[in-house]
Amino acid sequence: MAKAVRFYEAGGPEVLRYEEVEVGDPGPGEVRVRHVAVGLNYADTYFRNGTYPIPLPNGIGVEASGVVVAVGEGVNNVALGDRVTYTGFLNTLGAYSTERLVPAAPLIKLPGTISFETAAAMTMRGLTSAYLMRRIYDFKEGDSILLHAAAGGVGLIVSQWAKLLGLNVIGTVSTEGKAEVARAHGCDHVINYSEEDIAKRVRELTGGRGVDVVFDSVGKNTFMASLDSLKRRGLMVCVGTASGPIPAFDPVLLAMKGSLFITRPALADYIADPAEKADLVGELFDHVGNGRIRIDINQHYALEDAVQAHRDLESRKTTGSSIFVI
Repeated sequence: MAKAVRFYEAGGPEVLRYEEVEVGDPGPGEVRVRHVAVGLNYADTYFRNGTYPIPLPNGIGVEASGVVVAVGEGVNNVALGDRVTYTGFLNTLGAYSTERLVPAAPLIKLPGTISFETAAAMTMRGLTSAYLMRRIYDFKEGDSILLHAAAGGVGLIVSQWAKLLGLNVIGTVSTEGKAEVARAHGCDHVINYSEEDIAKRVRELTGGRGVDVVFDSVGKNTFMASLDSLKRRGLMVCVGTASGPIPAFDPVLLAMKGSLFITRPALADYIADPAEKADLVGELFDHVGNGRIRIDINQHYALEDAVQAHRDLESRKTTGSSIFVI
């Protein structure tokens, strides 16, 4: 019988339960996938703690890789036996499972150059990095970025991709150990925000100018420092709220700090168009498959250890990508 992690109330990691579940046969437009690896993402904690409200009880997780073992009526983008990966949002919720039904539309066929584990570790993080690097801003060689959580799963991919584009990368981390990881993946400069003033150090590193773009996945604790690190008419990209939601602010603040721009993008809006998704997938898989971007899987968990995995993630004990191995 299949197993899955579910939760019946919003809360801390302890609300997660590892249970037996009935899967059934795929309906029209669906497939049944036997998972080999499942991604652990910070977004999962937002579903669990109620930041992203969903009907309960429910499954958790939005990213996994595996093999198609049954195909429903009307499915023509994948076939029985295909190696696939997927990520999404509500339409793929429930990935923490050994086997499940999933809509066929989000499925991405895996090339032979990408393993199941690598796919589970990078589909969401990699596509996020792809749209950040290729769709958010028209980067030119020599541009500078400030990248928070530079030793995290997205951070390590973005920093490598940024170097391929010839960018100057300033990363922030919380420990010296994470600083070493960030440097090894392309960060030109690393700021330990536990010890240094972020904006002051960014100004020093950029000759007082500030960076062109800030990628901020931390939220509340870094928001003002991020704005203060931008050049005049620079772009603030809010890609997460690991420390909590950004406080409400008067938009005139953006004018006062240099006519700044701000955006809060979501992956779903950058892969909604099939052609655009295919372009981003193709570029990501090409970089990874040819070794230009490496995916570090630094934490492996069993699915029944989801509670501990979430505790490790929220206590910032992880670096790079984390996955569940089925």
